[in-house]
Amino acid sequence: MIRFLTAGESHGKALTTIIEGFPSNLTIQAEYINFHLKRRQAGYGRGHRMKIETDMAEILSGVRFEKTLGSPISLLVKNYDWENWIEKMTPDKKTSEVEKVTIPRPGHADLVGITKYNFNDIRNSIERSSARETAARVAACSIARRFLEEFNISIGSYVESIGGIYSKDNFSEKLFNNTLTEKGWDLSDEADKSEVRVFDNIQEEQIIEKIRVAKKNGDTLGGNFFIVATGVPVGLGSFIHYDRKLDAEIAHSIMSINAVKAVEIGTGFKCADISGSVSHDEIIKNDRSISRKTNRAGGIEGGISTGLPIIVRAAMKPIATLMSPIESVDLTTMEQIISRRERSDFVAVPACAVIGESMLAGLLQNSLSKNSAVIRLKKQKQITRTIQIICLKEWRRISKYKTL
Repeated sequence: MIRFLTAGESHGKALTTIIEGFPSNLTIQAEYINFHLKRRQAGYGRGHRMKIETDMAEILSGVRFEKTLGSPISLLVKNYDWENWIEKMTPDKKTSEVEKVTIPRPGHADLVGITKYNFNDIRNSIERSSARETAARVAACSIARRFLEEFNISIGSYVESIGGIYSKDNFSEKLFNNTLTEKGWDLSDEADKSEVRVFDNIQEEQIIEKIRVAKKNGDTLGGNFFIVATGVPVGLGSFIHYDRKLDAEIAHSIMSINAVKAVEIGTGFKCADISGSVSHDEIIKNDRSISRKTNRAGGIEGGISTGLPIIVRAAMKPIATLMSPIESVDLTTMEQIISRRERSDFVAVPACAVIGESMLAGLLQNSLSKNSAVIRLKKQKQITRTIQIICLKEWRRISKYKTL
């Protein structure tokens, strides 16, 4: 089983991650990881820190001559802003008095964090609960994404809306009607051409204007985004136990991203408003195989992948740090007061979608591994791969009815 663990604070020396369980002989380059780290930092409406930080992953172990060794892989992402925070964040003994943060920001982990962990300085909550931690996740899951590419599983995303501004062209219907011809990554490749990762030029202009107004007013905006995985085989996940259902694992993974407040698989909440006859994906015979007319289930039925693209929709709330703050309480004096400011973004929905891609990649890679007794990569004229399924006879039986 493949897993990763991140460590580090927002303004500490660096972020680190250890990934365990990767097979040997997978080709991985730092440039590949850095490409996706750069995507995480892009998007109109990001804050000043994106101009300071240029995230670069350094591979410390587990890789030799651009090939994985099968041992734990460790990565380092330096915080270049650390130089400005040494006195405030040093792990060593204090050399001077540091002002304590005592005014919690509504919507952040500030108040609940100091309550749970018994802190008297909110800075201790701010640092680890910051979305800065997701840089380590993207680094770790980029290796998972590279792994999935060996099995032609492709993941991409795009922004559906920001600040309530939607496109008149409802692209999601293409996904649900099972008429998608692009690979998952093709969606990201196209979306990345936009400053806010949308497909509609008119919508892009309207969103950018709304972000400008929000910045002027010291406010923030949220939005919705889609993540799509294509090439996923039939049979990932399980209905045997609640914690092995693929859609449940996906929901947990995406909801763990900072500021994500809702997750849908397929048509999601819309299913509650329509009848079963138009909600479910009819099964049809196509030559010698079986397929579906639609993909409203988002590629998962009964907690198991159907072979159709996996469709995940998520909602990100507006960032809780405001330049025109709302009310809070000073925990030192217990007086009602305006919340404090902390350097932040105005909009981060495009970046959140990229993080969502990464988390889905990590989850699917793990699920693929769970369904395999052996995953072995070897070099011949080109990289080839073999998967030995735990119950080979059952897998072959299922494969006869694989959804195309």
